[in-house]
Amino acid sequence: MVISTQRIINCINPHCTDPINPLGEKICVSCQTPLVHRYLWASGSLAATMSPGTKVLNRYEVITPQVWLDTQPGLGPKVPAELPEVVMPYLRLYRERLHLPEVYGFAESTDADTDDILLLENVPIDDRGNLYPTIAEAWGQATAVRQVYWLWQILQLWPLLLELGVAQSLLIPENLRSQGWCVRLLELDHQLENQPPTLLDLAQCWQPWVASVNTPVSSELENIIQQMSSPEVKLETITTQLNTLLLSSAAELPLSLKVAGETDIGPELRHNEDNCYPMTTTDLDDPIIPHLAIVCDGIGGHQGGEVASQLAVQSLKLQIRALFAEVAEQTEPVPHTLLQSQLEASLRVVNNVLSASNDAQKRQGRERMATTLVMAVQVPQKITTISGQQSNNAHEVYLANIGDSRAYWITPNYCQLLTVDDVVATREVTAGRSLYRQASASIDATALTQALGTKDAESLHIVVRRLILEEDGVLLLCSDGLSDHDWVEKSWQNYVIPVLLGELSVANAVTDLISLANSKNGHDNTSVVMTLCQVSREYLMPITPASPTAEPEELEELEELEELEPESSLEESFPTVVDVDVTVNDLPDSTTSAPVKKAISPQRKMLILGLMAALVGGTSLGLFALWQLNPQKLQQICRQLPPRIQGICPETNDQ
Repeated sequence: MVISTQRIINCINPHCTDPINPLGEKICVSCQTPLVHRYLWASGSLAATMSPGTKVLNRYEVITPQVWLDTQPGLGPKVPAELPEVVMPYLRLYRERLHLPEVYGFAESTDADTDDILLLENVPIDDRGNLYPTIAEAWGQATAVRQVYWLWQILQLWPLLLELGVAQSLLIPENLRSQGWCVRLLELDHQLENQPPTLLDLAQCWQPWVASVNTPVSSELENIIQQMSSPEVKLETITTQLNTLLLSSAAELPLSLKVAGETDIGPELRHNEDNCYPMTTTDLDDPIIPHLAIVCDGIGGHQGGEVASQLAVQSLKLQIRALFAEVAEQTEPVPHTLLQSQLEASLRVVNNVLSASNDAQKRQGRERMATTLVMAVQVPQKITTISGQQSNNAHEVYLANIGDSRAYWITPNYCQLLTVDDVVATREVTAGRSLYRQASASIDATALTQALGTKDAESLHIVVRRLILEEDGVLLLCSDGLSDHDWVEKSWQNYVIPVLLGELSVANAVTDLISLANSKNGHDNTSVVMTLCQVSREYLMPITPASPTAEPEELEELEELEELEPESSLEESFPTVVDVDVTVNDLPDSTTSAPVKKAISPQRKMLILGLMAALVGGTSLGLFALWQLNPQKLQQICRQLPPRIQGICPETNDQ
């Protein structure tokens, strides 16, 4: 180790003739390649003793204690042949990378009696090498809803880290950092004692924060902390109470949503297998806009992938309409776990429709039509705010992704990737077989490990996450036509900040991003859906109507159905699975498919009930395929329903 006299950064281009550049430059002076400034967290007591300016292994420069800069980012880090046990929790928890760091490699120790230093990336360090503030430092300036949101995120991480023996990480104040709304950890700390930490330990960690500042939620948080101190309290009880407080505090804010979407074939292709919702040119009048955003990237070639992506979008639109109609009738907020289960069930329905068609057509391997999907559902539901007012929106967004289509949350200060790709590299990391940088270097690193339609729905690993809208930002969904080669991460400031500043419309920003994808990638179709989310007080219109699908009077016809069955709980009214004969005629090269299971969600007072009953009684065509392939037939069925229910039927111009 030596003290550096000149701060430098090396170009990552292996063919660069003069790769050494002064630190701080953005582009290599010699070859014009963008320079990579990769700041790392050096774990352990040895790293904590090293002074700023120290050069480790003639490669890593100490910026501040334990914050190192890799001055040769084009070289792979040192990785032992057999991964040590200390890295396993990081690998197992890779899907929580929004909150947790990743293992970069090791700095080899020159002392035989000293362990190598573990180096972590994806850490809460900004692009200048500065640590993000601790939760304790940021608490006093945070809004009440953000304070509760931080605690909610910690509570969601608690059981995951507890299972792997690293929950102690959530009890170290210096380890808990905030990047805006998002809680991020510097490192994972293994518990030294046999006895795992308890909710009492977590309550003692939270107590100084809550006591330091008086906010509208302080008394409620004090009550929750007091309950956590009881040995009899259950995690579920605390989770429920904290969730209620989170929703009621978020609902104090106004909410304005503006959405636009577009799909493009690309400059080099003849067919577009992508699909998205909404599309600015065709979906302007749909009542579920702006609460639903979908991007699908079809697989299976012409007349395969494009059909799969279209069917997925259209069937999900119908199911979300039905879900919103049911949620609008509830007098209490629907539990987030129930909404997550409902959305997961909807995706399994789509999967089985596609899978059954593949089976019927005897499609195998790469011939099977399928689609990736990323979906964001902003669920408007009634909530009582902490001030006792009634609001029609709980500020919740539910995110689901299958495959490698992505979702980003972008503000003027940061761009956060919210999803994790379902690819071979991810599988190898989460299985504990490889670090991410090793896995991503393999030939099949980006090959998909799951998509809708490739296999039975029970084999799918579906995760539905929740985002609370408590700051102005943009929710960006896109296919890999844009996200490949990290073009969102490289370009968001030029394309999204003008939208946040009101200098560029959402629709124009979408068009510009597709042009960027075509010019920089150009090898694929591209779909982009952007939602501008504004909660600032200057937006005086608080939120969109409580029911984006139908006015309350349109639901009166369903009261007669309710009289025919006993009153059931909300949980009972949500998805059940029944056998329905589904055939997908008229698909390219199709034959009649085998029966599949479809979710009718929910059964009671659900607008879809009338459609499904008419469907099963009058035709053998599956509802989703019928909507996509024979809209006129569906309209005939719709006209047979009571007039006030007909409003849920999709218009033929949705196609």
